[in-house]
Amino acid sequence: MYFCSLAKILTNMFQSLQDKLDKALHNLKGHGHISEINVAETIKEVRRALVDADVSYKVAKDFTNDVKEKALGQDVLTTLQPGQLLTKIVHDEMAELMGGDAVELNISDNPTIILIAGLQGSGKTTFSGKLANYLKKKKGKNPLLVAGDVYRPAAIDQLKVLGEQVGVPVYTEDGSQHPVEIAKGALKFAKENNHNVIIIDTAGRLAVDSFMMKEIRQVHEAVNPTETLFVVDSMTGQDAVNTAKTFNEVLDYNGVVLTKLDGDTRGGAALTIRTVVDKPIKFISTGEKMEALDVFYPSRMADRILGMGDVVSLVERAQEQFDEEEAQRLQKKIAKNKFDFNDFLKQIDQIKRMGNMKDLLAMIPGAGKALRDVEIDDDAFKHVEAIIHSMTPYERENPNVIDASRKRRIAKGCGRSVQDVNQLLKQFGQMGKMMKFMQTSQGKNMMKMMGNKLPGMN
Repeated sequence: MYFCSLAKILTNMFQSLQDKLDKALHNLKGHGHISEINVAETIKEVRRALVDADVSYKVAKDFTNDVKEKALGQDVLTTLQPGQLLTKIVHDEMAELMGGDAVELNISDNPTIILIAGLQGSGKTTFSGKLANYLKKKKGKNPLLVAGDVYRPAAIDQLKVLGEQVGVPVYTEDGSQHPVEIAKGALKFAKENNHNVIIIDTAGRLAVDSFMMKEIRQVHEAVNPTETLFVVDSMTGQDAVNTAKTFNEVLDYNGVVLTKLDGDTRGGAALTIRTVVDKPIKFISTGEKMEALDVFYPSRMADRILGMGDVVSLVERAQEQFDEEEAQRLQKKIAKNKFDFNDFLKQIDQIKRMGNMKDLLAMIPGAGKALRDVEIDDDAFKHVEAIIHSMTPYERENPNVIDASRKRRIAKGCGRSVQDVNQLLKQFGQMGKMMKFMQTSQGKNMMKMMGNKLPGMN
C-alpha cells in the first residue's frame, strides 16, 4: 500500500504495559519448566507492570497470585517455551479479569431507552452519536437522539451535528432547563414517530456533586431506561474507576463505555473497572469518527495488550464493507488484467470506511509493535487520491499510457512531485501482479490455507 505522507502515530494505549510484560515473560526463556524459583521474578515484574499501568494494587496482586497458582508445576510442551506458556496463562487470566465474555446491549421489543451518564468531557455526546450510528447501521433500528444536557452551551448543537452526520433525528426543547421534562417529551415524540430506540444524552460536571447525582437519578426514575451506560474517559486512569464506583451506587447502571482509548493512557481502567464495580464493559470508543465504536471483547483486548493483534475484529470490519457483487466484478477485471485506478479508488474508500489506520494496524499481530515509531496518518490516502484525481479518465482506465510528459502534468495538477507519481505507479503495478497471482491455483490455495487459520473464515 502506498502512503505519500505519514504523520506521527499516536501512542498505543497499552504500549508501556505491553513492553513491560514482554520483558517480564522473557525472563523465562531457556527454562524447561515453570518453577517457584524461575517464575517469582516474572510474576513480580508482571505485577509491577500492571500497577504502573494504573491497575489498583489489590487487583494486580490478586491477578498475579492467580497466574502464579495456575502456572506452577505445569510441564512445558516440547513445542513451547515457558515464556509462551505463561503468556497464555496471563492472557486467559487477563481476559477473565476484564469480564470473560462480551456482554451485548440489551435491546427490548418495546422502545429501548438508553440513558447515557458520565462526567463532563468523558465523551458522552460523541458516544451517543456513535451508538445511534451503530444501532441504525448494524442493528437495523430507528433511533432517536435526545439532547438532555441543558448546561453545556455547545452540547445541544454538537448532538445536532452528530445526528445529521449519521442521519438520526435529535429531539430538543429550546429554552428548557428541565432534563426530566425533556426526557418525558422525547418518549412521547418517539412513540408518535415510530422510533424504537431512544438515546438520552445527559449533563455532566467537572466532578461528582450532589446536585448532579440527584438530577441524573430523577431522569433515571422518570424514564425507567432499558439500559443505563456509564461513559468514562480512559485517560483519567484510576480516577475513572473511583467515578464509576460513585455513579454505580446512585444509578446501578448496566454497563461501562471506555472512551479515548487512542490517547496517551496506560489502560488501567480497562483492567480494573470490571472488578471494582462488577459491571461489564460493553463498548470501547476511539477517535471522533462515527464508525469508531466497538463491542468490548475481553479476549480480544487481552490479545492487543500482549501484542497478539486482533485478527477477528479486523476480519469483521472488512466483512462489514464487503460487497459481493462488487467483489465478483473486481475478480473478473483482475482475471483479465483490467484492474485500473478507478478500481483502486474504490478499494481505498473501503479501507477508509473500516476505521482509522492506527486501529487497523494495531489489530495485525506484531504490527502494532513493529510499526510503533512509523508515522501513519488517517489522511495518508489523501495524496494518493489527489494524484489519481489529477489523471484523465482515460489514464485512470489505462495506466500503461502514462509516460514522462503525462507524469509531469499529473504531478503539477495535484501539487506533488514526479517522484511521487512514479512511486504510486510502481506500487500499483506490483499490486496488480499480486492480485493476478491470487487468481492462479497456487494463489487460491495459499488464500485457502490462510482462511482456514482465521476464526470465522471458511
